[in-house]
Amino acid sequence: MPHDTALISTIAYALVLGLVFGMIAVRLKLPALIGYLVAGMMIGPATPGFVADVALAGQLAEIGVMLLMFGVGLHFSMNDLLEVRGIAIPGAILQIAVATLMGMGVAHLWGWSLGAGLVFGLALSVASTVVLLRALEDRGVLESFNGRIAIGWLVVEDLVMVLALVLLPALSGSLGGHVAPDAGALWPTLAKTFGLVAAFLVFMLVVGRRVFPWILWQVAKTGSRELFTLCVIAAAVGIAFGATKLFGVSFALGAFFAGMVLRESELSHRAATETLPLRDAFSVLFFVSVGMLFDPMVLIHSPWHVVVTVAIIMFGKSIVALGLVLVMRYPLNTALTVSASLAQIGEFSFILVALGVSLGLLPQEGQSLILAGAIISIALNPVLFTTIEPVQKWLRKRSSLARKLERTMDPLAELPVTTERHKLTGQVVLVGYGRVGRRLARQLTEQRIDFVVAEQNRDIVELLREQGIAAVAGNAADSAVLIQAHIARARFLVIATPDTFHVRKMIETARMLNPSIECIVRTHNVAEAELLRKEQVGKVLIGEEELALGMMRCVLAGMEKK
Repeated sequence: MPHDTALISTIAYALVLGLVFGMIAVRLKLPALIGYLVAGMMIGPATPGFVADVALAGQLAEIGVMLLMFGVGLHFSMNDLLEVRGIAIPGAILQIAVATLMGMGVAHLWGWSLGAGLVFGLALSVASTVVLLRALEDRGVLESFNGRIAIGWLVVEDLVMVLALVLLPALSGSLGGHVAPDAGALWPTLAKTFGLVAAFLVFMLVVGRRVFPWILWQVAKTGSRELFTLCVIAAAVGIAFGATKLFGVSFALGAFFAGMVLRESELSHRAATETLPLRDAFSVLFFVSVGMLFDPMVLIHSPWHVVVTVAIIMFGKSIVALGLVLVMRYPLNTALTVSASLAQIGEFSFILVALGVSLGLLPQEGQSLILAGAIISIALNPVLFTTIEPVQKWLRKRSSLARKLERTMDPLAELPVTTERHKLTGQVVLVGYGRVGRRLARQLTEQRIDFVVAEQNRDIVELLREQGIAAVAGNAADSAVLIQAHIARARFLVIATPDTFHVRKMIETARMLNPSIECIVRTHNVAEAELLRKEQVGKVLIGEEELALGMMRCVLAGMEKK
């Protein structure tokens, strides 16, 4: 085959086989990504037949990661990131530390060096952003509070891994590996890394927030759809590439912050829509590229090592995350969602392992184990997500400790005794205090209508109580939260959260406790809205429809003036 067709053949085989095996997986009631992984194995160097270019596939996968993280950034504001900092920062750092120690412990038992154990443990501790986002999107909780915590957690993990990638060459000699030619002294390297990351964040938040939305608007004014799409993709890939070359941060992190600053533009929704087909196509290439790296022989040569590796990935660090979230007094559902989100490894793990092998720190067996762990955990992660609800119900039903950890030990799970009783009759129960919830609360306050906020973010609940607003912490799908909000005597239940996954449960519980309550639901999904309307859940509002009605009222008002 001529060399100049390697790129075309790699893309063609990856997409065609990804479609074929993805369809087979779906027909077998399995996640489509399992089919993509199998497609990668089929064209990888470990199986006979056509062998695609692994290096090219890896670069194509990086583009997919950039576009995916850019899309997340378009829906994830700086306020969303700051809202979850109280749990994401300490939680991610502690979870990385414990998972790394677990990896170092088993590496020591296998007779590996300290450096090998450190690289192995770090590779096991960081989850894949691509896998997480796919799982959250499939469950419809990407924009929920639990989804924001999981994304914020992974952003912190990415920052820690950027630091690890920079420090490993400087520490390689003392850890028993080769001394990298460009490795500098430890403390100057550390100071330089922190300085570059800080400089990138300042640049994006101060300069990028003003410049990039303005550029997007100027391109939109040309009226060319092609130029607009090109501008969005150029921003995603260009900023991510520039962030890596100039500031030393990862492609994924650079693209994520590019999306966050472009979110300031009124055209962000259109930008997200325009890039969606490309994001989907390149995310398939990511999973195919992972499958290409897998050598099935490791399952024969080191089966028990593979079992231990997968156990640490899927159970070890997940149990640690579960405990950390519960200790911070967040609901059981949040703890289970975060722990399931972290039960896999991906792109950063491969980069760490490749660096560890090149520095002579990690044996080749370690790379094979990490790849096997990644394949198995990625394939099983969607299945793990489906167990969240059954496990939650089982724990609540059989474990008094689980119930105590979630409700009675949390002072924010109950309204203060100082709450005036007359404000808890005929009130509005407002679920969610995000962008929509805040506006509703402001208007309710102006109209002197009593309301109680049910919000999962503990920091927001504490702030609301300081302002004298009745608020209770927890997921409103839990009957205990609605009971604390005095739903039995409420007039309205207004669901302003984008977490459509739990809407039916919230309404079912509310009507069981208060058959006469009126429900108002927010959704951006037309199909979801139709299903909710058929079930007669109450008034269902779609963002686009309400916007059209508002614009029509302006038109009619203008016509009446004439």
